[in-house]
Amino acid sequence: MKLWKKLVAAAAVALPVFALAACGNSSAPKSSTVKIGIMSNDREIWQDIQKRLKKQNVNIKLVEFTDYNTPNKALEDGDIQLNSFQHYDFLNSWNKKHGDKIVAVGETYIGPIRAYSNKIKSLKELKKGDTVSVPNDATNEGRALQLLEQQGIIKLKAGVSQPTTRDIAENKLDLKFTELDAAQTARSLNDVAAAVVNNDIAAAAKLTPSKAIAVEKIDKNSHPWINIIAAKSAKDKQNKTYKKIVKAYQTDQTAKLLKKYYKGSTVPAWK
Repeated sequence: MKLWKKLVAAAAVALPVFALAACGNSSAPKSSTVKIGIMSNDREIWQDIQKRLKKQNVNIKLVEFTDYNTPNKALEDGDIQLNSFQHYDFLNSWNKKHGDKIVAVGETYIGPIRAYSNKIKSLKELKKGDTVSVPNDATNEGRALQLLEQQGIIKLKAGVSQPTTRDIAENKLDLKFTELDAAQTARSLNDVAAAVVNNDIAAAAKLTPSKAIAVEKIDKNSHPWINIIAAKSAKDKQNKTYKKIVKAYQTDQTAKLLKKYYKGSTVPAWK
């Protein structure tokens, strides 16, 4: 009987302590962890956002990629919850090709595609039979060829939204085109007369934007080239944590970092 009384007394002491602990846990702010896939050249920008969001109990884990082929697959597989590497046109092409329903949850920046060269100072210096390297993915190859058309180097077939080298209608210099993974275009500069390089790839390769020999025109028709933060499905647009991440990105602080690390080659899309 004495033993039973002792057990009851011990329980009476323990219950308030347990209840207090439970109340303490329920009142503590919950922390959310989100894995975000990024290109390695955006590391410093996202690390700053990561630091700022930690104060709001949002823990970001950055997963770095070096090419355009894997971040959307990682998103679909659930290895990451968001990614930030692609523009609208790339996303639309990806969804169409793979039957995915990835959506944009926020806009980041737009960076004109540029042509670079280690051998010439202007596209007008291209000689007959020279080789030009371009990205080989559907959206960026078309974008690269359209840049060359803007510069009067080639003419494309009319009405083709995503042209490839097969859609070149006029090529007076008989230029040869080497189609490469976008990440390889900057590395090809010693082997070709000129290379058309995506903005983020150029930044990763430490190419100087002011030394580009041609720059894509940005105007009201450039919306497809706005880069985005993307999530797996439409329901993710309502995710409160994701909205916090987008809001933290779209700030003057991020705009300053974009200017610093991209050397003035990008424009904040939300502005």
